[in-house]
Amino acid sequence: MPVEARLTGLVRAALPMDQTVGVALSGGGDSVALLHLCRVAGLTVEAVTVDHALRAESAAEAVAVSAGCAALGVRHEVRVWRHGAVGGNLMDAARRARVGLIRDWAVQRGIGVVALGHTRDDQAETLLMGLARVAGIDGLAGMRPAWVEGGVRFVRPLLEAGRTELRAWLKAQGIAWIDDPTNENDRFARVRARKALAVMEPLGISPQGLATVARNLAEAREALDAAMAEAAVRLVREVAGALVFDAAGVAALPGEVRRRLVVAALAWVSRAGYAPRADAVARLAAAVTDGRDATLWGCRLRRGVLMRETKATGTGAGPLWDGRWVVEGPWTQGLTVRALGAKGLRVCKDWRATGISREVLTVTPGIWAGETLVSAPLAGFADGWSARIDAPFHLFGLSH
Repeated sequence: MPVEARLTGLVRAALPMDQTVGVALSGGGDSVALLHLCRVAGLTVEAVTVDHALRAESAAEAVAVSAGCAALGVRHEVRVWRHGAVGGNLMDAARRARVGLIRDWAVQRGIGVVALGHTRDDQAETLLMGLARVAGIDGLAGMRPAWVEGGVRFVRPLLEAGRTELRAWLKAQGIAWIDDPTNENDRFARVRARKALAVMEPLGISPQGLATVARNLAEAREALDAAMAEAAVRLVREVAGALVFDAAGVAALPGEVRRRLVVAALAWVSRAGYAPRADAVARLAAAVTDGRDATLWGCRLRRGVLMRETKATGTGAGPLWDGRWVVEGPWTQGLTVRALGAKGLRVCKDWRATGISREVLTVTPGIWAGETLVSAPLAGFADGWSARIDAPFHLFGLSH
């Protein structure tokens, strides 16, 4: 099959033809190829570039990318990562910022699907980086072909395409791209993995082969996730934003299924974007099965019930509180949402009639006017207000 037909086939198979698709366009060869392949495939596209503001040249490069899109008649925006000093893992922080900025752009534009230009070379590098971290199956299964974040579906249609293949196609079309010097900086693990791949090629360890390994492991991960989802339905019960475990049932699960169940529960309660360290998860899983209390990741385990820690919840002034509670009612200026707490619970004379424990109720939403409790929808004091979790645990666990 001709190269262009194969590449456009990958795009058509992964992306919708009946709606505008967003393209994350860095200006590098992979994303430039993705944009042009989408157009050849007949998709309607808009593009967004994230300027990480980490190099002096990045702003000018974003302008050049914008000019290129204008020449094609493609609507394009630049979003700038406005940051101070970045501590810790710079590449990870930049990746998270990039996804957040792209998601916000897509939501504002009414775009439901965003395409990313990652290739099988990126997949192979990701697997190598996972090996270096002594990762488990999640770290070795590579990049996800697609996922949903903030209502936006992110898709990687070119995971079966090679970086060299894409650049050869661009050259044949007379299309230029920008080479980021960061991609040659050995400071970054991905660059070191890329160079290691070149050294391993004579041993028969190729990007295509490693990408196939990652795909095989991803299939194994799907089987584990299915087992975890089934266990969640049997062994975990939702109560007012908390999760009640069947400790004996959880203890009887295979170790990896049990671990995944605990991680999914933590993710649902805390809405944090990544998992805690493996040893911390193992300690919490042991606490669940042993009936001990524990805290982790802004969550509190007490008598087999996983709930939010009060100090982790914060204060909000809108309909979505603590990243998961949808609070609806007669909003007026000056009202805020924060955890009900012991003080608020004392105002709720009928809270015992709800059948919900004191510990759980104190971390449910309270609507406040200063220090005066206006409503506690789950504690028997609704007064025209309601509060619900945005996604039930069993559905959330299946999709994350």
